[in-house]
Amino acid sequence: MPPKPAASAGGKVQATVPVLASLDLAETLRFYTRHLGFDPLLEMDNYLILQRDGCELHFWPCTERHIAENTSCYVRADTEALHADFTARGLQLAPPVVQPWGMKEMFVIDPHGNLLKFGEPA
Repeated sequence: MPPKPAASAGGKVQATVPVLASLDLAETLRFYTRHLGFDPLLEMDNYLILQRDGCELHFWPCTERHIAENTSCYVRADTEALHADFTARGLQLAPPVVQPWGMKEMFVIDPHGNLLKFGEPA
């Protein structure tokens, strides 16, 4: 059996950043800023970067809805606080639920079909 590789001798991983499909970047910008409280970091014709509380989401233009509808990301967060914030911003959401795997989770599906799961240890 070959030896296990040593822990990274180079730089450390600092973050993961989901890159999600958008059928309309302007609509994505409106939804995420209005309903989810994200702020724009970069707005271009062919790319969008949004952030909230140090969390970044990137978006690329896509014409195939099935790509977005089969894409998701998991965001570690205070689900009760976000649920209160998102519903105050007009979203109709089910409250967070404790899952059998020990996470308290809620989800949002954006206008293009991307699934965002928000979770925290229960």
